[in-house]
Amino acid sequence: MTKKRILITGASGCIGHYISEALIQNTNHELYLLVRNPKKLQVDTTARPGITILQGDMQEITNFSNLLKSIDIAVLTATCWGGNGVFDINVSKTLELMNLLNPEKCQHVIYFSTASVLDHDNQPLKEAGEIGTDYIRSKYDCLHKIQELAIFPKITTVFPTLVLGGDETKPYSHLTSGIPEVTNYINIIRFLQADGSFHFIHGKDIATIVQYLIDYPPQPGDPRRFVLGQSALTANQAIEEVCAYLSKKIYFRIPLFLGFANVIIALLRIQMAAWDRFCMNYRHFSYANAINPSSFNLPNYCATMSDVLKISGVKGGK
Repeated sequence: MTKKRILITGASGCIGHYISEALIQNTNHELYLLVRNPKKLQVDTTARPGITILQGDMQEITNFSNLLKSIDIAVLTATCWGGNGVFDINVSKTLELMNLLNPEKCQHVIYFSTASVLDHDNQPLKEAGEIGTDYIRSKYDCLHKIQELAIFPKITTVFPTLVLGGDETKPYSHLTSGIPEVTNYINIIRFLQADGSFHFIHGKDIATIVQYLIDYPPQPGDPRRFVLGQSALTANQAIEEVCAYLSKKIYFRIPLFLGFANVIIALLRIQMAAWDRFCMNYRHFSYANAINPSSFNLPNYCATMSDVLKISGVKGGK
């Protein structure tokens, strides 16, 4: 395999850690890890030669103009989740970075969006662009604007679903940090029946997919958009799998009716953001042809709810 110069933005984030670690351990590529604070980067960057830490911010991306012109592959995980800079970083600076890449030199860009901007058929979800959070609207905007770039034919966009991950050497995703607490309420949750569905994907499985896409990039005519997720789970299936893992029996199920929830919200005058209300009514966050490592005949690290609980440190029942 020819050695490449690979840029990874957001290397100190949850997903960035897993990707950096995989590429350090499994490849001999020349890696450039862009981080705001090098102290937050916990992967072993001395494990082999060819690893360079770039201290900087996406808002200062022009400082790396010369380097960007020499990059063969760019993996863009950096994101701003909210606040004043969300549109600047997630749209303006991301586009600026892609424009600084040399379309003749750069062979592949793997751009991280979010599955929240897609509908069930993997098409842009108009509500995401209209009433989504700032983060979601910024990702929706960028998804459309990258189509105007010279390098667009070389961009592969990945759309992670619910992201799991984190351990003593990597930052925890928001979802993973809350899992142990949710299991504390399983004695109540097990008797509820809900209408909804979702996918999840672990950071380590994301890294496996990214490494595969680096080794085997899409060819002309191949799909260049991928939703990242294990097989869709209904909310009821998830509850049943959690109960099985914890050895909790389900004796009956009480259906949760959406109309009843809406009545309670109205009566109590609970203020809900438009996007939150949309999500409550939309319920089924499942997508067509979601991929995971098994899609490429590679081993899955976290494929089931039992895996999720075990990896999150939740002990099984007896």
